[in-house]
Amino acid sequence: MSPVGPAVPAPPGAPLPVAVPIDIGADPARDLAREELSGRVYQEAAPDLLQMALRWIVRRLEDLLRAASGVSPGGGWGLLVLLVLLVVVVVVVRRRFGRLARTAAAPGAVLGGTDRTADEHRRLADGHAAAGRYDDAVRERMRAIVRSLEERTILEARQGRTAGDAAREGGRALPPVAEALLEAARRFDETVYGGRAADAAADARLREIDAAVAGTRAVTSA
Repeated sequence: MSPVGPAVPAPPGAPLPVAVPIDIGADPARDLAREELSGRVYQEAAPDLLQMALRWIVRRLEDLLRAASGVSPGGGWGLLVLLVLLVVVVVVVRRRFGRLARTAAAPGAVLGGTDRTADEHRRLADGHAAAGRYDDAVRERMRAIVRSLEERTILEARQGRTAGDAAREGGRALPPVAEALLEAARRFDETVYGGRAADAAADARLREIDAAVAGTRAVTSA
């Protein structure tokens, strides 16, 4: 997009204006945007309400960018608006799910970056349950189960372990509660990542499984 009219020199001593880089064709802008939108960070983020909204925005942007293959809607300024929207999506997604978030916890990790003890997770779960926050209670009870397995050296303490990983590994050492561990992991995933609200019964069941795991002795090989 070319400027309209001759350029007016700035008064002496005045700061130089910042140029807005809007002289860009529809095809290069579309290609750059599609390259960014194809990144794994947009595909691997946790399926919560924010992520679903962002994916909807990304799909609409892709539709608009496909329409911009010839002439962008609204001319150069219309393309600039699309690029600004893309920048907003990139910033929000990367702040929420990008490199900074991944340094704290791997996607799906049951413990994330927490270093609390099993008893501390249990106390947090009791507090959430008393306040009716059963989703949070289920999350903390599963964390208590996994941390207790680590404290007993049944599981090796490590970051990035998912609830399913912990249940399978723990079940091999504790066969009597193997099915219960898988059930706990399934309830955790459904609540935390699947959008299925927990209730008092789910919290009570996770409490029972936690007690059963704590009372089961590990099987040692001959």
